[in-house]
Amino acid sequence: MFILLFASADAGFPAGFIPQERRRAPWKDDLMGNSRPNIVIVMTDQQRAGLCRREGFALDTTPFLDQLAAGGAWFNRAYTTMPACAPARVSMLTGRYPSATRVRTNHNIADAFYSRDMFELFREAGYATGLCGKNHSHLSSQRADFWCEFGHLGGPADTDGERAFDAFLERTHFHMHPEATPFPLECQLPHRIVSRAAQWLDTVRDRPFLLWLSFPEPHNPYQVPEPYYSMFPPEALPPTAAGAEAVAAKGLPYEWCRDSFEAAFPDFAPTLPRARANYMGMLRLIDDQLNRFAGYLERRGLRENTLLVFLSDHGDFAGEYGLMRKGPEMPEALIRIPLIFNGPGIPAHRAALPSHVSIADLLPTLCEAAGIAVPDGVQGRSFWRVLTGEEDPEARFGSAFAEQGFGGLPYDGSEELDAGQDGFEPSPDGEQWGAFDCLNSRTQSGCMRMVRKGDWKLVRDAAGRAWLHHLGDDPAEVRNLHCVPEHRAVEEELTEQMLGWLLRLEDPLPHPRTRYVVKRPGAK
Repeated sequence: MFILLFASADAGFPAGFIPQERRRAPWKDDLMGNSRPNIVIVMTDQQRAGLCRREGFALDTTPFLDQLAAGGAWFNRAYTTMPACAPARVSMLTGRYPSATRVRTNHNIADAFYSRDMFELFREAGYATGLCGKNHSHLSSQRADFWCEFGHLGGPADTDGERAFDAFLERTHFHMHPEATPFPLECQLPHRIVSRAAQWLDTVRDRPFLLWLSFPEPHNPYQVPEPYYSMFPPEALPPTAAGAEAVAAKGLPYEWCRDSFEAAFPDFAPTLPRARANYMGMLRLIDDQLNRFAGYLERRGLRENTLLVFLSDHGDFAGEYGLMRKGPEMPEALIRIPLIFNGPGIPAHRAALPSHVSIADLLPTLCEAAGIAVPDGVQGRSFWRVLTGEEDPEARFGSAFAEQGFGGLPYDGSEELDAGQDGFEPSPDGEQWGAFDCLNSRTQSGCMRMVRKGDWKLVRDAAGRAWLHHLGDDPAEVRNLHCVPEHRAVEEELTEQMLGWLLRLEDPLPHPRTRYVVKRPGAK
């Protein structure tokens, strides 16, 4: 997910860049008379951090986002709370971790537990609120001023071409399309979502707005039209850090996931390079649509007073370990997310900020930016003063924490499970399997926790296992340094950090009903 603050460009500066002397100015009235910032949260689904030029990737997949990052602030140690859609999205909206929201799978949305969420807070503060795109959270249309929901297989369609395109998506078995998509760009979901969002913003008058602009891509099905299909050909793709041979080193969940993909899609291995190429093309397609949306804001005179947030809910293997999509455990490919801020009040940091931040930190950060009190039960921490240069970026954000697993014991592969529980779905056209859900009983069972500090990462699970990795030397996380004597001091430090995180994230809700007074964060 990305938070992008768009401001009108000065001559000689890239789009979205605001000179330093103007960044110090307070929020100014926009053309609607608003003195508080408009906020646009742009979220993508399953966009892997690192597949961009600003992080050294060889392909130019996100030129517009890279430009915004250069003129604002961005993080290369930003993490989701859990590498699954609904848990991460509920965390973003509530500022709480999945162990507290109780949304630990995509199927527990109704269990969401919190005091007040982002849409409620900003609507009460006078903001017009809207969702355009994918939801997959506890929000509902009754709780927003505007609601236009899309899924991975389509959404509201105005033309025969859009309806035919949505029918085409249904035929992909939620996997990939090996040829160029035979529909024009205007039928693609990001283009339609940007168009409908702009239509709503044209109607907003006399108050600031909070828009959740939520793209279902680059999540599967992996498909793109020309020119994006040919933009990053399979033979020109950079190699992954680890190939399919690494699944043995990664262990049973990875091996089982790879075997299951090949069972569901017999052409999975030979079409993997094309699926990766489609994924890269989808990144560029989305980037171009964000550029288009920024152009709309500028034409409306809204960019200077609009805070635009851009991030993703979680990552994608994108070919790592011979896999696509997501599923097992907590590798960097899935758990680390892109995060960019650009706009008024935020100086150009150029290099990545060294802070370790979380998607759960977004709510309190936006509350501070808009002058809204943080509600009870929020576990995330505002990094607004880090963005504005008022706070040392490493002072309070020296490590990051994340969760995985819905509980119980982890499966070891010997158990007999119904194929549906294993993630397979019958095919409507008579094939053995029509689709495979990588989030299933086997890949999501158990309980894992992660701490990242600097180049080090420690993961532990409820079965007593541990994994210690130095990401600088081992970016694919295939060498476990747990219990290696020369790294004992580092492991002890990270274990202490993990204990501190576990204690801090003990859910404070519900508060005592009478007599006791809870001391809130920031209180003297």
